[in-house]
Amino acid sequence: MADFAPEGIRYPWDTPPAHGTEAIEVAPGVLWLRMPLPMKLDHVNVYALDEGDSWTIIDTGFSSKKSKAIWQEAMDGPLGGKPVSRVVVTHHHPDHVGLAGWFQTEFGAELVTTRTAWLTARMLTLDEQEVAPAETLSFYRQSGMDNEIFEKRRTDRPFNFADIVAPLPLGYTRIKQDDTITMGGRVWDVHMGNGHAPEHATFWSRDDNLVIAGDQILPSISPNVGVYPTEPMADPIGEWLEACERLAPMARPDHLVLGGHKLPFTGLPKRMSQLIENHHGALDRLLAFIETPKAASECFPPLFKRSIGEAEYGLALVESVAHLSHLYQTGLAIRDKREADGAWVYQRKE
Repeated sequence: MADFAPEGIRYPWDTPPAHGTEAIEVAPGVLWLRMPLPMKLDHVNVYALDEGDSWTIIDTGFSSKKSKAIWQEAMDGPLGGKPVSRVVVTHHHPDHVGLAGWFQTEFGAELVTTRTAWLTARMLTLDEQEVAPAETLSFYRQSGMDNEIFEKRRTDRPFNFADIVAPLPLGYTRIKQDDTITMGGRVWDVHMGNGHAPEHATFWSRDDNLVIAGDQILPSISPNVGVYPTEPMADPIGEWLEACERLAPMARPDHLVLGGHKLPFTGLPKRMSQLIENHHGALDRLLAFIETPKAASECFPPLFKRSIGEAEYGLALVESVAHLSHLYQTGLAIRDKREADGAWVYQRKE
C-alpha cells in the first residue's frame, strides 16, 4: 500500500537509531534499536526491555553473519554487557524470528511466542527447496503471473526460510489471547492480530501508555496481507479486518505504538480507522475494476495506484490474490478459469 504520513499521527522521534550501534530510550527501561534488512524496506525495529540483570528483546532481524555481529556490538554497547535472557517473537516472518534460535542456542535465552508462529517458523526452516515445488508454480499460473517472471521463478532457487532464519531448537514458551506477560517491569496484556501473519502477538501495557505492535499496526505503511500456495483459499483480508476492528476499541490517543518498521507514533485511534478504511477502499476500487474478468496480476493499478517493479512483484501478487479471493468468498465476485493461460479470473457479481 502507499507510504504516507497520516493526518493526526505524531512521531516523537524523527530520526531512528543507527543500525545496532545506537539505542533510543522510548520509555524508562525500554530501548528502541534497528537491524538492517537487504531490501527496499531496509530495517526492522527491535526493542530491548530491562529486566535488571538481563534483557528481554522483542524480535531479532534476519539470521546472517552481519546481523550476529551487529547484535554482539549492541550487547556490548547500548545493552551494557548484560545478557539477553528472553526473546519474544511477535510473528513468524524472518525479519522477526530470524535470530531467535541463535539466541536460544548461543545464549540460553528463553523463546516466547505464539504456537502458530513457532510451528510455522520451525516447519518452514526444515522445508528447504532447491527448485519451486509444483504446487507453487501452479499457484503462480493461476494468479496470472507475468511469463518472464514465472520463468525466472521456475528455474531459480526459491526463497527458503533456512537461508535467513537460524535453526529453532525444540522448546518454547507459548503465549495466547488474553494472557498477560511481565516484561521490563510492566504487566502487558496479550492480544492477537491476524491477516499479515496468523496469531500475531501484540502487547498492551497496563502500567503506562506503551503498545508493542510488531507488524500488525504500522504508522505509514499497511502491512502486506497476502495469500500463499500453502493455503490458497485463505481469507487474510477478512482476518485482517476482524483483528483491526477488535483491537480498535482499545486504542487511546496517548498510546505510544512501538511497531516493527518505521517510527514509533501516537494517535492510535486515527491509525486504526485508517488501517480498516484502507482495505475497504481497496476492495471498493477493485470491485469497480473487475466489471470485466481480471486475473490477480492485472489488478495492481486499483490496489496500489503506482507502478510495481520486479522486486515488489511477488508481494503485490499475493496481496492482489487476497483481495480478489475475499470478494469471491464473500459472494461479491465470481471466478472462472481462463482457457488461454489457466489463470483464475474474477468478475463483479451482478
